[in-house]
Amino acid sequence: MAEMKKKAGLIFFPVPGIGHLASSLELAQLLINHHDDLSITIICMKLPHAPYSDAYIRSITASQPQIQAIDLPHVEPPPQELLKRSIPHYIWTLLQILKPHFKATVQNILSSSQSNPVIGLVLDVFCSPMIDVGNDLGIPSYLFMPSNVGFLSLMLSLQKRQVGDVFCDSDSKWLIPGFPDPFPSSVMPDALFNKEGGYAAYYNLALRFQDSKGIIVNTFSELEQYAIDALCDGQIQTPIYAVGPVINLKGHPNPNLDHAQHDKILKWLDEQPDSSVVFLCFGSRGSFDPPQTREIAQALQSSGVRFLWIMRSPPTRTENEERMLPEGFLEWTEGRGMLCDWAPQVEVLAHKAIGGFVSHCGWNSILESLWFGVPILTWPIYAEQQLNAFRMVREFRLAVELRLDYRRGSDLVMAEEIEKGLKQLMDRDTMVHKKVKEMQEMARKVVLNGS
Repeated sequence: MAEMKKKAGLIFFPVPGIGHLASSLELAQLLINHHDDLSITIICMKLPHAPYSDAYIRSITASQPQIQAIDLPHVEPPPQELLKRSIPHYIWTLLQILKPHFKATVQNILSSSQSNPVIGLVLDVFCSPMIDVGNDLGIPSYLFMPSNVGFLSLMLSLQKRQVGDVFCDSDSKWLIPGFPDPFPSSVMPDALFNKEGGYAAYYNLALRFQDSKGIIVNTFSELEQYAIDALCDGQIQTPIYAVGPVINLKGHPNPNLDHAQHDKILKWLDEQPDSSVVFLCFGSRGSFDPPQTREIAQALQSSGVRFLWIMRSPPTRTENEERMLPEGFLEWTEGRGMLCDWAPQVEVLAHKAIGGFVSHCGWNSILESLWFGVPILTWPIYAEQQLNAFRMVREFRLAVELRLDYRRGSDLVMAEEIEKGLKQLMDRDTMVHKKVKEMQEMARKVVLNGS
């Protein structure tokens, strides 16, 4: 009897934060769906701020027999103060500890008699040091950028600077390949203001990018053609593959999911007029202190707009709501709005009742908003979100500006400013609405054509 032909194997090594993990696992599933002769192994690392990563990965492997997951052994993690200083620096430090364990795990996969021939490593860009493992074992390494080409260009531009040459928190302007106009340093990622931690991590990560066989980016040329052309015009020799928009249209599994709450949200949306509801959601790590929360509530009340507001630990009438919300706000919301601690974002954005999205401008959220044709009001908080917000407003003209350089510790955004932004967001006759609908068509065409 002829021996069964073995499948080709890929090894994925994602960062477990939901912003990285979601698109990485979706890419793995897309590859499986397009190639019957492929198997994928996910090598899993642990991060203290990614509590849902295990459940998410297991939900994928349970439904996809061609995808399996292997946990790296437990190691003593870096000190917690590194995590507070800079997440990129924490991950860089953790990778140095994990590298021998990662190599041993890959070697075990290669030596397994039941293993399929491994044809490549697909590493998160934050895991670029693991290219060394691929080189040692004769396996080509590819990098996956879950963000965009603009951010990739920014990281690559650091190679032309010194590690100590941090960006100043001022009104100074910067022009780098991939950006048509100069942009203020105030929209740079937090890490680039930290010489000892984040800047050095970004710098060292980017040094390895050209050692890979290719960089896979979750974007599409119709959105970022200028940045792609600039990047390929001599800034980097490594091939760039725009494979987006890579979106999980089923949403992200949540182990704390309350099915009754899920159904209640969708039922309430069903009862609202088309394009009448503002969705406020600020990502897995986005939250505000009581003074800012009250300003948001006052703006919602003054604008009169219907809303679905995702708030970490929303207060109830049995609690001291005045600490968090204006007096009588919860009573006023009856029939007009909902407060929740979680919502199925993809299903919400897909709903006909949603007319606008107040967002932290994480890249996954931006791609989802464009896919469903829902314009964004920009409220970035951390990571590269300020840069994303700047580009969405100033370069692409696909979002309404509330703030571009907001970050934790910023001054309060007052109710009057938020109210004005909400009214602009919900004005369906603006150029932003028109351009978002046009980009929605382009995004769907790209996926339909497989280009």
